[in-house]
Amino acid sequence: MQGRIVNLPNFLSFLRILLIPGFLYLLHMGRSGEAFAVMIVALLTDWFDGRAARWTNEVTDMGKILDPLADKLCLASVAIYFLWKGELPVWFVVFVVLRDLVIFFGAAWIRHRHNVLTTSLWPGKWAVGFVSMMFIAMIWPHPLFDRYPVKEFFMYLSAVMLFYSFLEYCVRFYRIRRGLEYRA
Repeated sequence: MQGRIVNLPNFLSFLRILLIPGFLYLLHMGRSGEAFAVMIVALLTDWFDGRAARWTNEVTDMGKILDPLADKLCLASVAIYFLWKGELPVWFVVFVVLRDLVIFFGAAWIRHRHNVLTTSLWPGKWAVGFVSMMFIAMIWPHPLFDRYPVKEFFMYLSAVMLFYSFLEYCVRFYRIRRGLEYRA
């Protein structure tokens, strides 16, 4: 691993992982306002960790692994919780979890076989943003979210973007495996 392991960006990614149980507990206890606040903190750590890494020139291999891992753990945990509560369809949660597992293990395989540490792709970041908007619509008690199918809109938009980003990751892995040029 290059760079320091303990730095502000990596701390923010790790903090995002630590917020998961508290968020789920608050949500389950019906304290949606507090859960919403924790979710906003988690979203801000996701936004800020990459920027902090670039601003402080502390982009590390650990951060390149920890940030997407934190995204995947947050997304899967909350999606599974909402599936358990009957608020998300099985197809969506299975798709999200399988997609993330394939990308995670594909990246690990590429790292092991080709010594290339892949980073997050922008379509994946957009997808996480759309999923976050869906979760916000599910948590925040706003009349607009009850009147219009906001959750469904962001769920389908997320599914499309998650699929597109999955294809982009597959193309990247294929190109690395073949020794071809690829988008970093």
